[in-house]
Amino acid sequence: MVSAGDFRNGLTIEFEGNVYQVIEFQHVKPGKGAAFVRTKLKNIKNGGVVEKTFRPTEKCPQAHIERSDMQYLYSDDMYHFMNTETYDQIAMTADQVGDSLKFVKENEMVKMLSHNGEIFAIEPPLFVELEVTETEPGFKGDTAQGANKPAIVETGAQVAVPLFVETGDRISIDTRTGEYLKRV
Repeated sequence: MVSAGDFRNGLTIEFEGNVYQVIEFQHVKPGKGAAFVRTKLKNIKNGGVVEKTFRPTEKCPQAHIERSDMQYLYSDDMYHFMNTETYDQIAMTADQVGDSLKFVKENEMVKMLSHNGEIFAIEPPLFVELEVTETEPGFKGDTAQGANKPAIVETGAQVAVPLFVETGDRISIDTRTGEYLKRV
């Protein structure tokens, strides 16, 4: 059990039958009345964000999130993953996967996040290197101030890249934001 006075960003708790992650918290001590903790909680199963206030002495059970490394194998009408230690395979629908694999190639490792054996999210690697398969040429004189152009990478995702990036270049991408980092 963790008390509301000990909340920190990133902490996962069980509250009202759901599992939440603390996004923001603020200890408030008004001039009159008792202190309280104002929080923003993200439901990790459906992604909804709620605001709740707690008394600092209220206790919630801490949710234990399991992270396991799995290899993304391939996709047909389902997305297939394999545990590299036990060779167990699982399949997930496109709705379950969402946008989390838009920068991940086949045979790359991802982290599966689960609570009580139920997978609720897929974490791709933080940075990936992908090849640019399609982009327009950049023209001299277009460079007013850090100009960008759209590019399609080998997974089919679209990324904004600087004008000097050409088709066939390998680039590094931050998967959390989808931003171009550098040419490799």
